[in-house]
Order: sequence, then C-alpha cells, then structure tokens
Amino acid sequence: MQPATSKSERAASRKLGTLLQLVGFLRPYRGRLAIAAFALLVAAASVLAFGVVIREVVDHGIGSGEKASLNHSLLLFLVVVSIMALSVGARVYLVNWLGERVVADVRKAVFSHVLSLDAGFFETTRIGEVISRLTTDTTLLQTVVGSTLAVSVRNLLLIIGGVVMLLITSLKLTLLVLVGVPLVVIPVWLLGSRVRRLSRISQDRIADVAARVDEALYGIRTVQAFRHEPVDRRLYAEQVEAAFAAATARARVSGTLAALVMLLTFAAVGLVLWLGGQDVLAGRMSGGELSAFVFFAVLVAGSVGALSEVAGELMRAAGATERLLALLATRPAVKAPAMPIPLPEPAIGQVAFKAVSFSYPSRPGQAVLHQFDLRIQPGETVALVGPSGAGKSTLMQLLLRFYDPQQGSIELDGVDLRQAEPGEIRRRLAVVPQEPVIFGASVRENIAYGLADVSDRDILAVATAAHAREFIEQLPEGLDTYLGERGVRLSGGQRQRIAIARALLRDPAVLLLDEATSALDAQSEKAVQLALDELMAGRSTLVVAHRLATVRKADRIVVMDEGQIVAIGRHEELVAAGGLYASLAALQFRDAPPQEQHRPAAR
Repeated sequence: MQPATSKSERAASRKLGTLLQLVGFLRPYRGRLAIAAFALLVAAASVLAFGVVIREVVDHGIGSGEKASLNHSLLLFLVVVSIMALSVGARVYLVNWLGERVVADVRKAVFSHVLSLDAGFFETTRIGEVISRLTTDTTLLQTVVGSTLAVSVRNLLLIIGGVVMLLITSLKLTLLVLVGVPLVVIPVWLLGSRVRRLSRISQDRIADVAARVDEALYGIRTVQAFRHEPVDRRLYAEQVEAAFAAATARARVSGTLAALVMLLTFAAVGLVLWLGGQDVLAGRMSGGELSAFVFFAVLVAGSVGALSEVAGELMRAAGATERLLALLATRPAVKAPAMPIPLPEPAIGQVAFKAVSFSYPSRPGQAVLHQFDLRIQPGETVALVGPSGAGKSTLMQLLLRFYDPQQGSIELDGVDLRQAEPGEIRRRLAVVPQEPVIFGASVRENIAYGLADVSDRDILAVATAAHAREFIEQLPEGLDTYLGERGVRLSGGQRQRIAIARALLRDPAVLLLDEATSALDAQSEKAVQLALDELMAGRSTLVVAHRLATVRKADRIVVMDEGQIVAIGRHEELVAAGGLYASLAALQFRDAPPQEQHRPAAR
C-alpha cells in the first residue's frame, strides 16, 4: 500500500486527462448531462449567429436605407438574443447542478473509502491532509465541474465555430489569422506545465496548513498547559506564508500566461482589421462582411484568451482530482476475503494466538511480537502485564483485525480472522480503552454508538449496570445532553463509564480492557471497577494493565517482555516464582497501604 504522501503520488501529471476519470461520477446523470450539452451547443451557436446578424444589419438593414429591412434585421437580432438567453440559463443551472452533484458523490465515495482503510494507512498519513482533500480539493472540483469545465468547452466550441465562419467570410484573412495561432499556442504549452506543477505544490501547502490546525486544536489543552501557543502560532504562520508563496508563484505564472496570450491574439486582430479595411476600401469586401469577420476574429481571440485563463484552473482541478483518485486507489492491507467463513452461532468467546509474529507497517524492521502463542477459553479472564512496548496492546489491535500478522494466525471461535468478515469479528468484541472516545453528540448517541433501533430502556439498563445512570440523570437534559467535543463536559471516570455502558449494550462474547482504570483517581477507579465487574461477568476477557492491583483477580496473568511470554500464572504463583512479575510487584506494592498488599487474590 502506498501512503498518501508518497513521492509517486506527488509526481505532477503532464496531462489534463486526469479529469476524464471523473466521467464515472457523471455517468448516473447522463440525461441531465445531455441536456446541458445541448444547451451549451445552442448557446455557442447563438453567439456565432451574432456575426451573421451583424452582417445583415450593416449590409441590408442600414446599407439598404429601408426601414422594413432594418426592422427585419433587428427582429432577427432579438430572436437570436432570446434563444441565447434561454440556452445560457439552462446551461448555467444544469452545469452547476452537475458540479454540486458530482462533488457530493466524490466526497461520499472518498469518505466511505477512507473509513474502510486499515490502521496502517493512518500511521503514515496525516488526518489533516485527508480533511484537506475532502474539503479544499472537492471544493475546487465543484468550481471546475460546475463552471470552468463548461466555460472551457464553450470557448473551445466558439473557437472551432469561429474559425469555420472566418473561413466562410474571408479565406485570405483567415489564413493570416491562423498564421498567428502558434504564437498563442506555444506560450500555453510552455507555461501551462509550470502552472500545473505550481498548482500541485500550492494544494500540498494548503494540506500542510490543515494538518497543523488539526494537530494544534486536537491537543489544545496540552498546547495551553505547556505554553506552546507562541511556537504553534509561529509554525502555523510559517506554513500559511509557504502556502501564500506557492499560490503567489502560481498566480504570477498564470497572469503572465494570460497577459501574453491576450496581447498576441488582439495584436493579430488589429493586423487583420487593418488588412480587411484595405479590402473594403478597394471594393473587394463589404462593410458587413468586414464587421462580421472582425466579430468572429474577436470572438476567437477572446475565446483563446479565456481558455488560457481557465487552463490554470483546469490544471489545479487535475491536481485535485489526482490527489482524490490516489486516495480512492489506496487499497487497505486488511480486507474481507472473497468467500468469508461465517463465525459459529451462538458466539463461544474462544480466542487463540498461534505463533504470531508482527511488525507495524510504519516500522517494518522492528518486530513487536515473536512467535506468540496464547489460548483464552470461553468465560476466562486473562491479564497481560509487562513493561511498555512488550506488545500487550498490539494483541488487542490484531484481535480487532486492525492489522494482520506477518506470521502465524489468530482464531476467534475456531475461525482464522483472515478468513472471516471483519465486521462480524468486531461485532463479537467490545473494547474499553484507557482514553475512551466520546463523540460530540448526546449521551444516548454515545452509548448506542454503532447500534440501530436501541430503546431508551435498554440504554438506561446498561447505564445502571455501568454505574453511570446517577450522573446521567443529573445532566441538564439527561440522555439528550450534548457531551461536547471529545466529551469535554464529562470527567475521566464518567467518560470511562459511558464507554463501559457502550460495551455492555453490544453484549460482546469477548471483552478487551486496555488500561481501563489506569488514568483515574481512587474514587473514580472504584466506581469504574464495579462497572467492569458487571461487564466481565460471563465473558471472555483480555485485560491489559500496568497497575497490578487491577489484575489480581484474573484467572491467568500472562507476563510479556519484548513480544514474548516469559511467565504465566496467578498473582501469588508469579510473585513466588520471582522474575519480571515479582520485580514489577515489588515496585508497585512496596509503598502500597496494607489493605492493598493483602487484598485477596481469589475471584
């Protein structure tokens, strides 16, 4: 899997063909697209018809000296204007509708795909960059699909139609106009690729800004507690200035391109006007024909100039499309098998790690687990202890199938996780982490998270079991109380009990407790431990803990070090045997009060 920030992805495309890959998103709306294309053609034809109308007005309306001829010419003028107005109105509405619709579909497709990517992707990709793609890049696409692309096609049609009308009006003058075309095209090709490259750099700098904002605001309490605001202000300002510099460089090249194209094209028109005037004076051409020719020449020149102006926008859109499609093309390392094996019903709660070896994708040379073997029987509580980095939490991430091991296998109820549907695996598991994730939603939505059609009665029942109902009922709006961004309106113990209620509601066969009480004070820990006892009853439980007092009641304690098991037993057995566990116990219980040291180990 290529990370989103890889060099191959950042390489600039040499073509605008990237935009053609959006055709798949337009296909469901081909009916509206056809009507919009027809309206675009009619509008372009109406503009070209003005040249004919001008010739009629000059040669027959004014030149004839007859009032009826003038009225007829002006009536034709009004008909053409009316047709153009209707077609332009229809085109603007339909094209803008298509732009909004395509961007909405792209956003949904990208977000849906990002949710399916494995944890390894998020190890190597900044969240701020993904947010930038879902916002900045898709907004740019909306502008292009909703207007710029249509304007480009319109100008291209006007150029083609204008050249045809020029040939019909005067072959000699048209050939002179076409001689000047390379003078316009060459700068577009030379400067266009540079605009494309600078546009991509500008988008990357904007993503850097978004990533900085996301990181600083996510940890705003840490930022303020450590008085890091001046540093973050400086870093943010530097990245904003870098984005500004990149955008300025792009704008400078785009402006040079547009000015040069405009100067050359209208200089050519001036030359043609002078030569055509000579023909009118010599009687080889009528005034109406020259007027029509100048109109078509100005139309072609203006369209070429406009096309050069929007070329930069199209190139930026191609860059944005490339970034979005690269994200959509990223394949998750963890995915469902083509023919998943169903897990047995009802759930058993049996877990087996068989000769598991694993390294994180971001650190492939650093093994976290080495030939790890462990079996957890239904209803058994197994505690994992050991120093930081021993691989305890990694086992839980593998069991949730956030990653797949490089060697060995993990089985749930006798089925290899790689052969089962990830959603079915996770349906049988529930995790209570050290730092529970509380969403910016109500108490009800947080407890029922991931489940549909849950009654308030069920939510209150699990809240009671999790020793959370009392503080929930004291909240201003009870279950409807908004808990704030990341649950800032709750204490640590309250957040933990909300997470326990959430796990209880899932009724899991296997429970994963990852340092669930380590960050709590004594009073909160007591309430949370009572809730955990309710949650663990009758379930297979895997507990990760640094504080040994929280695992003394486990059926088995597995001592880990450097990704391997160094001892298994109960608390008293492991203390008596000496070794790593005895050393950890001596350190933790040395200063503990007597009641803590002599707490019964039986369950």
